Amino acid sequence: MIQILKDRLQASIDLKTALLNDTAILSTVEKIVKEIVVCYKNDGKVLWAGNGGSAADSQHLAAELSGRFYYDRPPLFSEALHVNTSYTTAVANDYSYDVIYSRLTKAMGRKGDVLIGLSTSGNSKNVIEALKVANEIGMVTVGFTGLTGGAMKDHCKYLVNIPSKDTPRIQECHMILGHTICELVEIELFPKP
Repeated sequence: MIQILKDRLQASIDLKTALLNDTAILSTVEKIVKEIVVCYKNDGKVLWAGNGGSAADSQHLAAELSGRFYYDRPPLFSEALHVNTSYTTAVANDYSYDVIYSRLTKAMGRKGDVLIGLSTSGNSKNVIEALKVANEIGMVTVGFTGLTGGAMKDHCKYLVNIPSKDTPRIQECHMILGHTICELVEIELFPKP
């Protein structure tokens, strides 16, 4: 058991070390922060879409923006698109699970808003459909994926494709980068004296 624990910790460390040295991903994350700051300065919102663990991560990161991250400051409009279970189950039942996020994106999204889709494979149909609608609206589209970017890569202005095929390790990296985005947005919008 201890060896498995050590192996998983080492795999996580190795992947995060790869990210630390990946100037392309770091530069992309910096650009995403700047887009989110502009969005909020223009009274916009950040929407999130994901399934399973990526839905949990989406909800977690939306809460970091809408609540607070490190310190007290005004709330920011940020929402994970799956949190209304009545809506989600009705649309999945009446239409298709593939359109649960695209319909809400169409209803809630405005030009200049940001949609962040999380999918370790990059092939989640409902996230892809939301990205397509977001692009039609003129939203800034961001994808957090694994190594290849999957089909999402063709629908994102910014792609953060973690260099791994290991779902848990990818999700861990999505969270550390997501947390850091929230921290940087908070610092940029509400600098401490």
